[in-house]
Amino acid sequence: MTAIPMSSAARRPLMPVLAALSLAHLLNDLVQSMIPALYPLIKKAYDLDFVQIGLITLAFQVTSSLLQPLLGYVTDRRPWPYAMVAGMCATLSGLLLLSFAHNYGTVLLAAGLVGLGSAVFHPEATRMARHAAAGRQGLAQGVFQVGGHVGYAIGPLLAAMVVVPRGQESLSWFSGVVLLAMLVMGWLGARYSALRRDQKAAKDHVEEVANHGLPRGRVLLAMAILVVLLISKNGYTAAFTSYYTFYLIERFGIDLQLSQIMLFLYLVVGAIGVIVGGMVGDRIGRDRVIWLSILGSLPFALMLPYADLFWTAVLSIIVSFIMASAFSAILIYAIDLVPHRVGLVGGLFYGLSFGLGGVAAAGIGALADWIGIIAVFKLCAWLPALGLLTFLLPKSTR
Repeated sequence: MTAIPMSSAARRPLMPVLAALSLAHLLNDLVQSMIPALYPLIKKAYDLDFVQIGLITLAFQVTSSLLQPLLGYVTDRRPWPYAMVAGMCATLSGLLLLSFAHNYGTVLLAAGLVGLGSAVFHPEATRMARHAAAGRQGLAQGVFQVGGHVGYAIGPLLAAMVVVPRGQESLSWFSGVVLLAMLVMGWLGARYSALRRDQKAAKDHVEEVANHGLPRGRVLLAMAILVVLLISKNGYTAAFTSYYTFYLIERFGIDLQLSQIMLFLYLVVGAIGVIVGGMVGDRIGRDRVIWLSILGSLPFALMLPYADLFWTAVLSIIVSFIMASAFSAILIYAIDLVPHRVGLVGGLFYGLSFGLGGVAAAGIGALADWIGIIAVFKLCAWLPALGLLTFLLPKSTR
């Protein structure tokens, strides 16, 4: 099979930039993760069914997924680093609107505004991370994405500690998180603009071009397979992020706060898995990481719906760690196929990640209303089996 070569590092990665990107990702995704964490509270306040809960996820994730590829395409031609600050203004508006929402329609609008902020953030941040990687793409994406995973893990825990006891209005207290994110993104915009100016002055900037030698049809096939792999990963992940608390409460009869803590454990372990997977991918190739991360989680996922409470927690942590590395490997693999379209690919795959997660959440909600949440988790356990398609991908060299 044709190999996709990976460039070696000529310089050291710009760790201050990567660290700031990771912090910005943490703050951005922390706000996003507050929405699913509040589902039990919102469900009770507005007397919603599981389909309506899934539509909230669909609102903020599809808003993001529809705009991210378009924004990525535009910024490939004309990068706009300060766009991230503008995007966080939409997030701030959505957060405040959700805090004081009095009907279901306002909740949907607020969720869409939060999704708009992510649509602006991810394509430009992906380009910055690749620019700062100096050839260590797995490490750079791992550092960048670990912030998102940590933020997504902290959000439910903060919701359980602050918002659930004090009510929906206390969500407005987290406006400070958004303002801090805007400051970090402003610094990143200035730093990135200065780096681009220095590179142009030194004539050190070389536009990346694909050197894998694959025909166009083969590239399109590989992209299609990567999309299917994302479907398998995000479908399974959506079951956990949106419905894991409901599953635990119904299956084991635990209270809401304990279920949120277990969701936090599932999410925070994923933060460790994503950076480990990125570093391993730099050494052994992206296709091997994709194979191990998606298909390797299958046996543990199949056991989870039949385990007791203790082993449910253990197995969910194992599945989270193994599967978390898949996204960074899939994203870098896709960018290596078309390296001159970093923003477009970043926007497309982050957009697909959000959009597919939203569609899956809505579908899982409808299925849960029909057959029950416990039966849904038994069916979703088979989704990682789609990882078998990885063998059709062109092999990537170290």
